[in-house]
Amino acid sequence: MRTERIAVVGAGAAGLCAAKHLLQRGHDVTVHERGTEVGGLWVYENDNGASPAYWSLRINSEAKVTGFRDFPIPSGASLFPRHTEMRTYFEAYAERFGLREHIRFRSTVEGVEPVPADDDRAPRWRLRLGDGSEVEYDRVVVANGHQAVPVHPSLAADFTGEYLHSRDYRTPERFAGKTVLVVGTGNSGLDIAADVCVSAKTTLLSARSPVLIMPRMLFGVPISRVLAKLEKPWLPWPVVRRIRELLTYVVHGRMEQWGFVTPKTRTHPASHPTVVAQIAWDRIAVRPGTVSADGTTINFADGSSAEVDTVIAATGYEFDVPFLKGGLSPVADGRIDLYRRIVHPRHPGLYFIGLFDVSGGANIRMMDIQSRWLGAVVDGEVPLPDESAMATHIADEHGRTARLYPKGGRYALELDPREYGLAIREDLNRAKEAAATSGRG
Repeated sequence: MRTERIAVVGAGAAGLCAAKHLLQRGHDVTVHERGTEVGGLWVYENDNGASPAYWSLRINSEAKVTGFRDFPIPSGASLFPRHTEMRTYFEAYAERFGLREHIRFRSTVEGVEPVPADDDRAPRWRLRLGDGSEVEYDRVVVANGHQAVPVHPSLAADFTGEYLHSRDYRTPERFAGKTVLVVGTGNSGLDIAADVCVSAKTTLLSARSPVLIMPRMLFGVPISRVLAKLEKPWLPWPVVRRIRELLTYVVHGRMEQWGFVTPKTRTHPASHPTVVAQIAWDRIAVRPGTVSADGTTINFADGSSAEVDTVIAATGYEFDVPFLKGGLSPVADGRIDLYRRIVHPRHPGLYFIGLFDVSGGANIRMMDIQSRWLGAVVDGEVPLPDESAMATHIADEHGRTARLYPKGGRYALELDPREYGLAIREDLNRAKEAAATSGRG
């Protein structure tokens, strides 16, 4: 098979595993990383300027199901490792597979554009770098993450107190004696509210949407183990939802008891080990969604208001690839147009790893699965449909997502690990069978 010259943008979890799989297949891989570290968002105060890690950050999934398949997180790590452990893990991964010698640190990608070929071959790709140089590759893998462009609530423009996005939150001490409002009940919002409430005078948590806050542990084990035994693939969603509600009720009671609304449609899973206890101890007061700000007064959806010193917006991110212009970005009308969440249907040789939010499970493990599939595609083992067929597949996926998540845009990156993992395995199994039949296996 022909050795391909491949660029990988980003040395976080996605970029590292993509590079590892492609290198093991004999390709000439260069990783462009704008900072000086490997590990991406898991590096606290990463000098690439793109890490949202706060000091108390831990992974939400259990260690043993989170790491790369052929390089598990060490058995001595915490059950839910903190960011310092994950940083050490990624450094060890890079060392184990000899990745550092293939990484160009302080190499910022400013632009990517196709270079048409003189014959019928796919175009090559030209990268324009921050130092003014240009370099060409056969293929490009974008693995720069999707937590770089914060989404701000509408009140941000009118609030005159201290305002920051969760991306800029680090430690709680600076908020001592203040009234702090955390907007959003995703996993980061729950983490930050539980963190800051110990130092702040008053902590308010604004629940903009219904949420089921599941416990992190149940019966002495991570709740994911319990769910794995109960949530059979053939169970309809209403039954799965009821199972989760009952398990949550055993530990936390009803969400309405604490000021939340229990969701009746699918949402991204949320869990936390202490936030409900902090609410019970009156360290956190739950409020409904915010409507507006008038100076330092925050007005809520139920007509109430509160004087607030600081707003921390845990309101998510927009996906953006600033170095992809002229139709190269896969983002269209708030949706991600990629075949198998990896392949750009209109631009052969342009791929994306890690552009998803796993709906239960581990993002890092899924990146590894994606990278295995990508390697098989590059080597021609997994054939790709034509552009029209890929577009139809993408449209069907958008339709399923819209039916499963009626709230729309905020779930554009949501990925069902069971369905997706099954599809990837089927592709790889077909490739193995085809190789065996042709005598290449």
